[in-house]
Order: sequence, then C-alpha cells, then structure tokens
Amino acid sequence: MKLSEHPTVRRFQETANQRPAAPTMLEAAWLRQLCLDSGADDVGLVEIGRPALDDQRDDILRFFPPAKTLLSFVCRMNREPIRSPARSVANLEFHDTGHHVNGVAQKIVAALERQGVRAVNPAMGFPMEMDRFPGGKIWVVSHKPVAVAAGLGHMGIHRNVIHPKFGNFVLLGTVLIAADSSAYDQPLSYNPCLECKLCVATCPVGAISSDGQFNFSACYTHNYREFMGGFTDWVEQVADSKNAKDYRQRVSDAESASMWQSLGFGPNYKAAYCMSVCPAGEDVIGPYLNDKAEHVHDVVRPLQDKAETIYVVAGSDAEDHVARRFPHKIAKRVGNGLRVRTIARFLAGLRLTFQRGKAANLNAVYHFTFTGKEQKQATVIIRDGALQVESGHQSQADIRITADSETWLGFLAKERSLLWALLRRRIRIKGSPRLLVAFGRCFPS
Repeated sequence: MKLSEHPTVRRFQETANQRPAAPTMLEAAWLRQLCLDSGADDVGLVEIGRPALDDQRDDILRFFPPAKTLLSFVCRMNREPIRSPARSVANLEFHDTGHHVNGVAQKIVAALERQGVRAVNPAMGFPMEMDRFPGGKIWVVSHKPVAVAAGLGHMGIHRNVIHPKFGNFVLLGTVLIAADSSAYDQPLSYNPCLECKLCVATCPVGAISSDGQFNFSACYTHNYREFMGGFTDWVEQVADSKNAKDYRQRVSDAESASMWQSLGFGPNYKAAYCMSVCPAGEDVIGPYLNDKAEHVHDVVRPLQDKAETIYVVAGSDAEDHVARRFPHKIAKRVGNGLRVRTIARFLAGLRLTFQRGKAANLNAVYHFTFTGKEQKQATVIIRDGALQVESGHQSQADIRITADSETWLGFLAKERSLLWALLRRRIRIKGSPRLLVAFGRCFPS
C-alpha cells in the first residue's frame, strides 16, 4: 500500500480544510486563567527574548527550539508541615506539592495541544537529565530566574523565591509554549525578603551568610545527602566495606534505613530549615509581626535545638560551624560526590566549593597551565576570603602550576596521587608548595 492510500493519510487529507491553523498568538488572560483552572495558585508570562533569560535561553531552546513564551506558575505549600521538626512530615509536603506542580503543568500542555499549540512541561524537580551529571546542567529549565522575571517573587538571601503573598512556601513550575502571548509580566518592584536573618540563624551548616554569600557545597552536602552526590558517596561506602561489620561502622542502621526510604519514596531533604523559618509574604507575616519572640520560640528554636546528624566535608567551613554553633548536633564527615571531569568544569565549579573561612588568611595569585587533552590557562586569585577566577594569566603569580589535564582531574577525584604526579612531572609547581596546600584547604570535597 502506498502511503497516500493509507486510511489514516486519506482521512487526514480529506479533513485538512476543516482544521483551523494553530494559533501563533495566545491571549494572556486566557493563558493565565487556564493555569489557574489547572490548579496553580499564581502565574506569570515571560517572552523567550527577555534579557533576564540571556543565560538560560540556549539551554531552553536546545530542548524545545520553538519556545516563544514561558508560562511560570507557583503552587502553594502548607506551612506547618514544612516547619515541623519531623522532617518526614515536611518531605511529604514537598513531594505531594511537587507531584501537584507536575500535574498542573501536564494539564496546561494537554489543553494547549487540543488547541493545536505545541508546548512542553519540564519536571518541577526530578526526573532530570542525569546523563549530564556530574558537572553539567541536569535540568531543562531553571524555574527560579523564570519565576522572578515573570513577577512571581524575588530571591531571598536564602536563595528561595519569595512570593509576595505566599512567601517562600511555594514550589515552581514552567511550561514552554511555541506561541507568543498578547502580554507579558514584569518583575516585582520590591523584594519580599525581610532580611530578618532567621534563615542564617537556623541553617545547620552555615550555608547562608548575613552578607548574602552562599556556601553551595555546605548546603548540597547536608540537605541533599540522599540525592545525587550523597547517594554516590553512600554506594562507594558499600563498595569499600570489607564486610557487613565494616559497613555498619561506616553507615549507621538509621542512615541505611533513611537511604532505603529515599530510594523507595523519593529523595528526602535533610533540612530546608531556611524555608521553614522564613516569615516573609502577606499570608505568612502576621504571627511574626504580632510577636517575633513567639515566632522564634515556636518555629526557629525547635529546629535549632533538634539533635541530629549533620553531614559535612572534612575540613570545611560547615564542619567548623556545627562545632561552634550547634555542638549538640553530630557532624559526620562524608564525601559529596562533586567530582569534575573537565578542566572547564573545574574552573567554573571553584565558586561552588570555595570555603571563605579557610581562605580568610590567604592572599595569593595562582597561575594554572593545563596541558594535554584539555589545554587551558587560568588565574585564581584568593584574597581576604574572596575568590576570583579569570581566563589566561593575569596579575603577578605567587605560584605557577603546570599540569597534564587528565592527571589533574584524576588527582581531584582522589584517583591519582599528588606525589606520583610530581615525581613523574605530570604536575609541576614553581613557588612555595605551602600555597598549593593552602589552595586545597579552600576547596575541600
């Protein structure tokens, strides 16, 4: 049978004139109402060409080239479960609302498809593009900057989007639409963040600083212990154990059970206390304004006083923070799985693992020259607890490191010995070796 004679093709050809053309412009009011009717609590629209999305656009178009409009929406979470010291209660709320967000996005895409409009609903969280882990961007769309551009809130110092009405007790979703909108939204004219610093006071690993700095690796190592890198570290503990007794000395029964629960139910957060204590948002702020001391007593103190295991990288600022600020909590040294496999990712990722506390007394300029498979020159400046990474050799170097790129990456992954590399001149240094040791203390993993 010829393709033109196939019943499906013949029926398509016969009804071609009866089908309306897919709309290229959608009414903004209709889109917003569709989103609300699908179960969202608020919605905003952003054009793909918005300058605020300049660093997101290529990734979005790689996965959905016809995208013209980004529909951003929020779904409200119940506050009291998120505040509970029983994190199983909080995680149930995270997961249930997360499933709801994905369901809302799926309904929107289905409705648009019935109108002949192409659309894609990337996941709220998981599943993600894990073939790009570690070192690559594993998500299809970054929901937070899209939500900010769409006027649904601004980022607080805790790095959560704070909605003007619902506070940070929201989860975000985005739908990519292959049509223009008749109107678009703009960012809020103010930041709902109160700068009350309760998130700073409650974070068990000190990831949030009062001056707005954020320690990514501290948050990632503890709060996301049962996600990507933490799971990888746990698997390696299993592999390295000599027998069951050795494994139990490395991993407690409670930790094994918790990992099983995350595998069976879905990855569970260890803290997210920053979200729990945040009083911002019109629907949230009342009790805090009425009695700040009571808010601290009822919401903040139970999380601060909770006896629990805090996961830290050895020699990190987080380890120091737990000992100093929360001595009743148990700091356990673990790996975080943040292993880079390219020199480009190594340089880009330095800011994620940089420890300001360890760098407080270091003032040095490092010139890196990578040879072999990946050839690259870079300058790393550490001064007064701040980090600067530049391409090429800039300023006057205090130490020069020349390294075969594959050897350097193997050393970072603890697969190669630094002494072995130095003896075979795969890594060469010109300057004080103490500066290289000091460099390593600033980036523990």
